[in-house]
Amino acid sequence: MAHLELGLDTFGDVTVDSNGERQSDAQVIRNTIAQGVLADQVGIDFIGIGEHHRDDFAISAPDMVLAAIAGQTERIHLGTAVTVLSSDDPIRVFERFSTLDAASNGRAEVILGRGSFTESFPLFGFDLADYETLFNEKLDLFVQLLKEKPITWSGSYRAPLVNQDVFPKTESGRLTSWIGVGGSPESVVRSVRTGIPMMLAIIGGDPGRFLPYVELYGRASDQLGLPRMPLGAHSPGHVAATDELAREQLWPHFKANRDRIGGERGWPPVTETEFINEIEHGSLYAGSPETVAGRIAKTAQTLGLDRFDLKYANGPMPHEQLMSSIELYGTQVIPLVREMLA
Repeated sequence: MAHLELGLDTFGDVTVDSNGERQSDAQVIRNTIAQGVLADQVGIDFIGIGEHHRDDFAISAPDMVLAAIAGQTERIHLGTAVTVLSSDDPIRVFERFSTLDAASNGRAEVILGRGSFTESFPLFGFDLADYETLFNEKLDLFVQLLKEKPITWSGSYRAPLVNQDVFPKTESGRLTSWIGVGGSPESVVRSVRTGIPMMLAIIGGDPGRFLPYVELYGRASDQLGLPRMPLGAHSPGHVAATDELAREQLWPHFKANRDRIGGERGWPPVTETEFINEIEHGSLYAGSPETVAGRIAKTAQTLGLDRFDLKYANGPMPHEQLMSSIELYGTQVIPLVREMLA
């Protein structure tokens, strides 16, 4: 593990203020920009912003928010978590992110996914019955776009292309891209076949249970005669001065978020026992800087990661607590992880 990149992710959760009042979407977006600027100042490698089209998340156009962050930062890489490629136009995705890459001096990244939420499908006129085929076809086109050469291509969901060039080109010749993978062998092999690195979304349970997918990732590359690609993972968490404070701050917001989504999906309400178990034995990286650093270092070593992104926003937690978590992550967690892995 020559160099582990350490990043952050947010879905732009609609937050409450210090009095517990819901903030406007506009204020949440401005706060997210401030969080990205702080992340750059404290030495974090990457910030990813999710795309959602529902009332508990404020951000539906992450590339616009990332462009605002780009104008106020110098080194942090800027990407998505994730871009819902299935309900978007691959050409427009490429154009937006190659533009962001230019504006940020080569710092843009796009993480492509099918999306665990489905609101974008009816919103943009797509049939959920086509969930799998939409992603496969659009990913196939995006892979061609990454070559930055004229394209001849045809599919079922858009007009064919004949020797079509797409602009702007990136200065490096290749837009940094990842595929978000929830954990199926088919998704792992798809990542290898497309030549786009895999970002594991590990949102619960022992991270070690993903080791078979990691082994398949390497084995598939070898069998197809392809070079091994970087490997990333993303998991939720929260950093505070002590373990007790981190749990106290996170629990009500974690529960509000989880129970709202769970209510839509038929899950029972989450209990505090499950919450603590997930912190101590699972994939919830909540605690003091020392605790969180130790957990990240262990996961990185177990899975052989090149990048770890902490999803620092979980439910309606106030902006001030999110800013504190970001500052501790950059100034204390990251140096500790580097020291542990040295």
